[in-house]
Amino acid sequence: MDQIKIGKFIKLTRNERNMTQRELADALSISDKTVSKWETGGGLPEVSLMLPLCDVLNISVNELLSGERLDQRQYYIKAEQNIMDLIREKQESKKKIIISVIVAFIAMVAMFALIFVGAYVKMHVALRITLFVAAGVIFALGIGVACVLDRDAGSFECPECGERFVPDMKAYTFGMHTLTRRYLKCPKCGKYHYCKHRLTK
Repeated sequence: MDQIKIGKFIKLTRNERNMTQRELADALSISDKTVSKWETGGGLPEVSLMLPLCDVLNISVNELLSGERLDQRQYYIKAEQNIMDLIREKQESKKKIIISVIVAFIAMVAMFALIFVGAYVKMHVALRITLFVAAGVIFALGIGVACVLDRDAGSFECPECGERFVPDMKAYTFGMHTLTRRYLKCPKCGKYHYCKHRLTK
């Protein structure tokens, strides 16, 4: 989905109803910064806000996700496209997660292999040190790549307010986590929670 196009459409329909960002935000019980983020293409409304937003702007969810007004014929065509876009986004996120796991696994195997060789095979001290350093570098690079792929695969959802967001790398890297949740600060409510990893943004 084209976030820029959707953002411009939200702004257009808001202006058509002579509403300010603050008035729209108040109608949805959110901050005007969130509305501004949508309108500049910085993110999409979370699922729980889509119907209320469409009600306020007098548009359909399909029109919102298409970023334009639709006649009846276009409506069904765009509905299919939007469903396919969501499916494609989920598949791409799954691929990123799988690749991140594979990269992390390969990095760990390579690290242990180099350490094993360096520790148990007779060689010059300088070469042994080089192998240990290489093991550390390979591990760090592998985990770094895995983290970037995993962070960019979808978004994280705050259990308190439902906001979906992509954390910066520092917050992602140092946040405590389980397999599907990560301890992050929500940019909307400002609270720390174990946020669930979602496959869509």
